[in-house]
Amino acid sequence: MERWLAALAVYKDPRMLRILLLGFSSGLPLLLTLSTLSAWLATQGVSLTAIGLFALVGLPYSLKFVWSPAMDGLRLPWLSRRLGQRRGWALLTQAGLVGAMLFLGFTDPEESIMLTAVAALLIAFFSASQDIVVDAYRVEILKDHEQAAGAAAIQVGYRLGMLVAGAGALFIADSLGWFAAFAVMAALVSVGVATILASPEPAHPENFVAPGHAGAPASERLVAWLRAHVVEPFADFARRRGWLTILLFILLYKFGDAVAGVMANPFYIDMGFSLSEIASVSKIFGLIATLSGVAVAGVVCARYGLFKGLLACGILQMVSNLMFAVQASVGHDIGLLMVTIGIENFSGGMGSAALVAYLSSLCNIAFTATQYALFSSLAAWGRTLLSSAGGWMAESLDWVVFFIVTTGLAAPGLVLLVWLARTYRASAGFAEMPVRASPHRGLKDSD
Repeated sequence: MERWLAALAVYKDPRMLRILLLGFSSGLPLLLTLSTLSAWLATQGVSLTAIGLFALVGLPYSLKFVWSPAMDGLRLPWLSRRLGQRRGWALLTQAGLVGAMLFLGFTDPEESIMLTAVAALLIAFFSASQDIVVDAYRVEILKDHEQAAGAAAIQVGYRLGMLVAGAGALFIADSLGWFAAFAVMAALVSVGVATILASPEPAHPENFVAPGHAGAPASERLVAWLRAHVVEPFADFARRRGWLTILLFILLYKFGDAVAGVMANPFYIDMGFSLSEIASVSKIFGLIATLSGVAVAGVVCARYGLFKGLLACGILQMVSNLMFAVQASVGHDIGLLMVTIGIENFSGGMGSAALVAYLSSLCNIAFTATQYALFSSLAAWGRTLLSSAGGWMAESLDWVVFFIVTTGLAAPGLVLLVWLARTYRASAGFAEMPVRASPHRGLKDSD
């Protein structure tokens, strides 16, 4: 019992509240370029084809590793000197978000759909950039055994931000109009701004920004910078034993969960559930279950370590797909639907939090932003690409067999997890002691 209480005590740390608030700021812009934007365009009479093409504005979230080296290796004039590397970049991205949101509110998709698209793309770019620096900040201010709790805190904040930008923005738009909705969302970015201003800068290695010798020619300094902040982050990871297996594990850990999840709504509709029934259960009850799973995963990983936490969460993810098979056998039953969505969202939240904690543990503090952006982008690409065959599978199989198959698709990731822990324990991040060859992480100022 004492160990469980000690694991729970990590949530009382003031840094967890900071991380939650930064997660809120990160989650806020996401739906403004997805469902909320789609709803606005639909009310303006934009064609469904054009609305579908707007999904492309989300590309920056998958490509953020491309410019993440700049956030590790470039100092901003004045901001970096006054606030530090992480806080300076955070404020710059947040200022960009405010401007892009107001810009979007001023556009009229009926008059110039291209201006609306540009504004939405800017929101996605600054949002993805904020994610880079917030993730790096979170990883750097926490010790290894605190990463799971930090992952839980960031996900809780992120989902609350999504809720506000989704249901909240639609409510405001219905009452006051779309510009008011976007203006309120822009004002809420101040939550992240205030959190950054009230937080100390993480400590960094002395060579954190390494542009080369000041007296060297510009070309030599550029080559030195590229080597230090573009080549070395990837080379550092590639020097670890089993690095390819680690990347494959990141790809496959949520494979079965992703394939089942992409077909969840079509499945509910095919079972005869109305849109209102789906929304009331998945959006409200499902959100509570997800947040509960996220919080529990933080405690489990803190109590038992990353390997056991990932394994337990992964097994629950896998088994939860069988609830869909049970639902398919029973058919339309709202009570069972609550159980199915509750178990699925709870286990999915646990798996997501455990994976975020694991990705955080893999980062070398000298290039946190670049490495975490790479790992998280890889996980996102894996969920997107690997789940794309879900529709074909669902059409080829009946629902019961489909969900049994998706349960089996979770097995390769778990097998790789056990293999990594046994074969490449230290380099894969499962040693008892911290595995990063990096300086001590902490805060410059007293916390």
